[in-house]
Amino acid sequence: MPSIWSFPKITRRSGKVWQRNLRVFFKTWKVNFFPPFIEALLYLTAIGLGIGTYVGAIDGVPYITYIAPAILAISVMNSAFFECTYGSYVRMYYQKSFDAIIATPLSIEDVIAGEILWGATRSVISVAIMLPVLVAFGVISLPFSLFAIPLAFLGGLTFAGLAMCFTAITPSIDTLNYPSFLLITPMMLFSGTFFPLAVLPAIFQYVALAVFPLTHLVALMRMATLPSAGALLPLHIAWILAATVIFCVVSINLMRRRLII
Repeated sequence: MPSIWSFPKITRRSGKVWQRNLRVFFKTWKVNFFPPFIEALLYLTAIGLGIGTYVGAIDGVPYITYIAPAILAISVMNSAFFECTYGSYVRMYYQKSFDAIIATPLSIEDVIAGEILWGATRSVISVAIMLPVLVAFGVISLPFSLFAIPLAFLGGLTFAGLAMCFTAITPSIDTLNYPSFLLITPMMLFSGTFFPLAVLPAIFQYVALAVFPLTHLVALMRMATLPSAGALLPLHIAWILAATVIFCVVSINLMRRRLII
């Protein structure tokens, strides 16, 4: 059995899995396109315009403008993570889609790689839907904000790989609630999303920078959409790239162990 750190053999056939999921997605496109649009409106009105009226400018920008990139980053995280946990688990365990696909010339590695690619694509779709809403509110600047789309794909790969790691080891779909509530929720709150990391104690800042992928994605989204260059730009990019490779490699190997009896 290969090590979980060994690079899996992936072929372009993984695109067939991605294509299959895309077709299923567009069969229910009305249901799938509506939530990101409403999510952007809710965040901007409830937090940006509501709470924002009691908060002064942060880093020289209005509060609603400050949280706009974080809204995109949170959407990237949620779209990829939940697609590759609950969505992938349903396809694997209940629908038996993985078993059916593996019976074809596609390998397990191709199937999981296709799932991860699809998770990243869901992130891109969500960001693409939310961008016009943020532009209409005047809280992001064009054309720099278009960089949010490739960032969404990269961040989506990171969270899709992380999600697949949990899907590979979870004994049941109910236990996926643990990473959802104990990891995703804290990341959403303490990754520099709704307030700067600087207001937290130093130890929490170090944890956020060292452990939370969302911290780096939020920072990159802010640099792209405000726009503003930062001295830590190379660090954020390097962290995301390294985490993406590690999560994707480990998740594919863990899923291989799970699916091979």
